Amino acid sequence: MRALVYETYGQPDVLRIEEVEIPKPKEHEVLIAVHAASVNSWDWDLLRGKPFVNRIGGLRKPRYRILGADIAGRVIAVGAAAKRFRPGDEVFGDISGCGWGGFAEYVCADEKALTLKPEGASFEQAAAIPQAAVLALQGLRDKGKLSKGCHVLINGAGGGVGTFGIQYAKLHGAVVTGVDRAEKLETLLSVGADHVVDYMNEDFTAGDKRYDLILDVVGNRSVFSIQRALQQGGTYVMVGGPFPRIFQTLLTAPWTAKLQKKTLGLLIHKPNHEDQLIWRSLVETGQVKPVIDRVYSLGDAAKAFEYFGQGRAIGKVVVRIDRGVPEK
Repeated sequence: MRALVYETYGQPDVLRIEEVEIPKPKEHEVLIAVHAASVNSWDWDLLRGKPFVNRIGGLRKPRYRILGADIAGRVIAVGAAAKRFRPGDEVFGDISGCGWGGFAEYVCADEKALTLKPEGASFEQAAAIPQAAVLALQGLRDKGKLSKGCHVLINGAGGGVGTFGIQYAKLHGAVVTGVDRAEKLETLLSVGADHVVDYMNEDFTAGDKRYDLILDVVGNRSVFSIQRALQQGGTYVMVGGPFPRIFQTLLTAPWTAKLQKKTLGLLIHKPNHEDQLIWRSLVETGQVKPVIDRVYSLGDAAKAFEYFGQGRAIGKVVVRIDRGVPEK
């Protein structure tokens, strides 16, 4: 089978297409013919080996030769103890806990990581869901205090987490402000944002506006500035950002809670089948629509990474895996 592999950390130019063996499913695994896989920040960090924590298990060379956690495809075979799916089922999921490998024609994954694909959704749309949508859900629902009429700000709203987060917050009656580059703001409005901010021309922490919940995907403001932008009793949830900002948030959180009655927290990624089911229902019923910027072929997957790394993608970047011969 064809797969996108890499042997050393670096930029997208270290990625190459190579013929590798088709994996065989273990007891609780299924073999999936991958039809689409999406690029996430975690893929990008693992490719570069930055920050250094991404080299755990692979100090000098990558632990996983094939990246790709968010996939959608068709089940081809099942392991001896796998019970949830059968050949022919169309599935999607986050396989980051199963050894990665999504940017390939076939991959094996534990059945617990997978969910039936939303009816009516394309494989590309399904592959756009898992990590980004689940992070948005867990940040807004579990860490935040999402309620009707509350004021929510999403910093870095133009990517996958943000575009799913805007739609989810609006379904719960929140007033949503999206912050990102100027060229992404029209899309943020189109998916439901009430207000948008071009971060290049305006600092959302510098004005008089205060928010009940801030979901931060990029971590480009200091925690002290963030504190000023929170309402009394408000919550800040950090989804992504540079390590110094993460450390600053963790160090400051106890004092902020005690002195200002404001909650600062860090969201740890936890793949969750139950949360994937929620998004399956929302997409299936048309309440949420995955935003996809560009779709690349597997042969051009390195270009997909290059585009993703520029930070200009609106929503998700997806790789389509085409085959000349149908699976049996």
